[in-house]
Amino acid sequence: MTKPALELYHGSPSRSSIVLWMLEELGEPYSLHLLSLKDGDQLKPDYLAVNPMGKVPTLIDDGVAITEVAAICCHLADKYPKAGLAPAVTDPLRGPYLHWLFWAPSCLEPAIIDHVLSRPQAPRGMQGWIDYETTINILSAGVAKGPWILGDRFTAADVVVGAGVNWGLMFGTIPKRPELEAYAERLRARPALQRSTAKDAEIGLQAIG
Repeated sequence: MTKPALELYHGSPSRSSIVLWMLEELGEPYSLHLLSLKDGDQLKPDYLAVNPMGKVPTLIDDGVAITEVAAICCHLADKYPKAGLAPAVTDPLRGPYLHWLFWAPSCLEPAIIDHVLSRPQAPRGMQGWIDYETTINILSAGVAKGPWILGDRFTAADVVVGAGVNWGLMFGTIPKRPELEAYAERLRARPALQRSTAKDAEIGLQAIG
């Protein structure tokens, strides 16, 4: 049997689950290399040779290692256009798409971490994100037009932003505003997210066993 070109180094629960969801949306064959984060597999020499940051996910595509969730999702959406998960470079939606795709890890996530840890905000000129309340207002306005972050079209940006919304609502780090909860419900109805969630649950049971 031919080995799939796509291989994901995956540990759960972690940000790696976002890429697992993305792979399910993509519909291309892939394989998993499971790491036990509890046992510190991500810090062992074999994995550090793949990703010196010692974190998941890492995607291998035709032998090339790609790290960072948004970069992986951007790569997959562009390289495998059959799934329709990215506007073309010439599409007017390309700019907003890239904005949301990279806004989630570079602005939303650090604002949430600041909020959860009650960290004082650094001077505006020193950091690339803004205060939590303003960030949540921007997020709410972005999803309110719906059904997806770009309107009628579901893209990889919804995978990355949506994972943050789902996670935040689950753990109380994002407020339960009606527009955010409705967006999360639409995401959870997607078969690809349901499949990836079931796989993560199975992985967890195997780890316990």
